[in-house]
Amino acid sequence: MALRAASPIWISPLRPHSKVGVSDLGLRRCVDLRCYWDLERLRKWECCCLSVLAQKAITPVEDEKPSAPQVDASGATDQVQDTQSRGFHKDLNLLPKPLSATDLSSSPGNGAQVRVAYQGMPGAYSEAAALKAYPKCETVPCDQFEAAFKAVELWLVDKAVLPIENSVGGSIHRNYDLLLRHRLHIVGEVQMVVNHCLLGLPGVPKEELKRVLSHPQALAQCEMTLTKLGIIRVSADDSAGAAQMVVANGERDTGAIASARAADIYGLNILLEKIQDDDDNITRFLILAREPMIPGSNRPHKTSIVFTLEEGPGMLFKALAVFALRDINLTKIESRPQRKRPLRVVDDSNKGSARYFDYLFYIDFDASMAEPRAQHALAHLQEFARFLRVLGCYPTDATL
Repeated sequence: MALRAASPIWISPLRPHSKVGVSDLGLRRCVDLRCYWDLERLRKWECCCLSVLAQKAITPVEDEKPSAPQVDASGATDQVQDTQSRGFHKDLNLLPKPLSATDLSSSPGNGAQVRVAYQGMPGAYSEAAALKAYPKCETVPCDQFEAAFKAVELWLVDKAVLPIENSVGGSIHRNYDLLLRHRLHIVGEVQMVVNHCLLGLPGVPKEELKRVLSHPQALAQCEMTLTKLGIIRVSADDSAGAAQMVVANGERDTGAIASARAADIYGLNILLEKIQDDDDNITRFLILAREPMIPGSNRPHKTSIVFTLEEGPGMLFKALAVFALRDINLTKIESRPQRKRPLRVVDDSNKGSARYFDYLFYIDFDASMAEPRAQHALAHLQEFARFLRVLGCYPTDATL
């Protein structure tokens, strides 16, 4: 599939944006959870004013203000050598430039098709996940995860596809934190097998390589192969960006670990395929949108929530029991300390005071919010949760 640079920006004032999602259940009183998919109620909170979007698109939780990353605008592609390649992007300047958190307002778009943001350069695994979810979409690269969140909030793209966990490397904690800081909704998931390839400049055998560039997780997932070859590892922001750097620098003794698609895009040769230590290397991606999808019951659904608990013995057991009592299967549980209030002081008159971490719990469970058992489970959970928010209800992806 040929890539093209993103086209001029368009913003439609007719498409609503929900500043306050009805999925935010952080209220002490009991709520009718069926309003989660009541779009008529949702539209009462919508705001179509672009100036308000720019000011209020991000609603930080825990009093945390997002910081805009600094972007190095130096053009590394000027050093590209004119080499023989089988890629269809010999001129790297033709590739779309990644959006950063500081230049989102200048992103072009014409609304001709679904625009999907992802983190990384063209050829990244996240872009492949976006194309799996939306085969005819226009992919929009972003330099950081937060830039992808902001691009959706500011109506520059329609969706974002971001990794949340890997079967080898574990959870991507940064994206769990960003899910809480931003008011986007999970509307789908994508599971994809990751096959790493060792790439080099045309005409360079693998024996000539002395160092290899890639994302730290990709390097860790290929530890055995790289140790056998005796190659020095060098970290990069993403795997496709590493492939671009190899072409830009033109050093014959430097290779990259990236996808086969990245090799095609940047005109590199594939020296070795499937060099990951574990064949079952699967990454799960989340699809994010401004509005929640209407949950159904015609196919398997998954619901993602985040909550904190009151202090007391057995509180986590009680929280998990609300699902077991209703035969709801939990597929994922993740705990993260609250960043601005990490410690909780517990005063015991007999033993004095103690300090504990105060945790947020992220849970995925197999049930749709259209099912009464899911509604009753969350209503029950809210009885002893200090904060509860539904992050999304979406169809389960069972394909690889």
